[in-house]
Amino acid sequence: MEEILIEEYNYPLPDERIAKYPLAERDQSKLLVYRDGQVSEDQFYHVGEYLPEGSLLIYNNTRVIQARLEFHKRSSNNVEQSLNHIEQPLNNTLGARIEIFCLEPLEPHDYQLSLGSTNGCTWKCMIGNAKKWKTGALSLPVQLPSGDSITLFAEKGEQTGNTFAVRFWWNTPVSNLSLLASHLSFAEILDAVGELPIPPYLNRKTEESDKTTYQTVYSRIKGSVAAPTAGLHFTDSVLSGLRQRGIQTAEVTLHVGAGTFQPVKVADANQHTMHTEIIAVPKTTIQTIINNLGHVVAVGTTSMRTLESLYFIGSKLFKMVQSGSMSLSVAQFEPYTGEYTLSTREALQAIVDYLEQTGQETLHAETQIMIKPGYTFRVVDQLITNFHQPKSTLLLLVSAFVGGDWHTIYDYALAHDFRFLSYGDSSILTRSH
Repeated sequence: MEEILIEEYNYPLPDERIAKYPLAERDQSKLLVYRDGQVSEDQFYHVGEYLPEGSLLIYNNTRVIQARLEFHKRSSNNVEQSLNHIEQPLNNTLGARIEIFCLEPLEPHDYQLSLGSTNGCTWKCMIGNAKKWKTGALSLPVQLPSGDSITLFAEKGEQTGNTFAVRFWWNTPVSNLSLLASHLSFAEILDAVGELPIPPYLNRKTEESDKTTYQTVYSRIKGSVAAPTAGLHFTDSVLSGLRQRGIQTAEVTLHVGAGTFQPVKVADANQHTMHTEIIAVPKTTIQTIINNLGHVVAVGTTSMRTLESLYFIGSKLFKMVQSGSMSLSVAQFEPYTGEYTLSTREALQAIVDYLEQTGQETLHAETQIMIKPGYTFRVVDQLITNFHQPKSTLLLLVSAFVGGDWHTIYDYALAHDFRFLSYGDSSILTRSH
């Protein structure tokens, strides 16, 4: 595989060009327009003017969870007291601060089942100050909006790389507990006591306003630890305007992991390991894509990775008829190592056929796909996206999409006062053929 020197995807990004906060009116952000090597600019609320008639806009409907939990080491007596439901004030002397960052569910593995659990769950987590947490369970008192109180417990399990399996459970030690609190889900606990994980490159603490501004207006499926930020520019007004122009919309789900924040730290980008992400795509969305091939617009790189992964999943499902083996996952370099001769229509139809044969309405799969220069796009024709970190896999994706012309785009953005990264300005890019 040809070497990709990540240093060639570096550029100077002064701290003052990183948008620390969003604009008050999200659709007032600047919009860079790229087509056929030419760059111009507008404002985002005019984005519909750059979408050809008959376009299909596909967005990621994931919702960011309040995935950071702050525990403190307490005495063993305090933990034992909580475990035994002893209803008397605890000694609240705080010990070492332990931050647990929930990344993805392990048991149950399904996001909705895990977040909906009312009796405990296990998540893959990053742990800040892990050396201070040697053994035993940590406890965290949780005060609910209803006035009820519970205690959340965390127990550290097996370590894999820089992550740990952490088991969570909770009790209800208050005698007059309401019926609502007695059936409390893990998602509700996170909402009550967790912190929204804004990107580390913002170099600030999460603020109350982020709970609204760091969500897209169409977010609804909880599970991400990072927002699909290309969608932050959309407002109800913009979406209404698109409908009036006859632009169709459809949705997919990819729960964005913490890996989206990680720059490539190896000289050859091919040596970088992509995180596996879980995707869900309704059968209706896949059928709509089939009916609108040649006019597919991805909102964000997460939608892009999801949509392009469909081709390879469909190709493997098509071959399953002959081999009898089934795989609903895409490996990092799979697009570059196998022989794929199916048309996009045939591959997507293979998924629809599989879902109909198995009585499913939604495709659930995993992808580790790495889109980099040399990639052949099968599904997406236009991309709406923000401006990404230097030496990142997202910048590799952009470069692949515009035929290596990323310098033209980023040089223009830097020279014309565009705001960068998650809360920054937007662009609409048309694929180079």
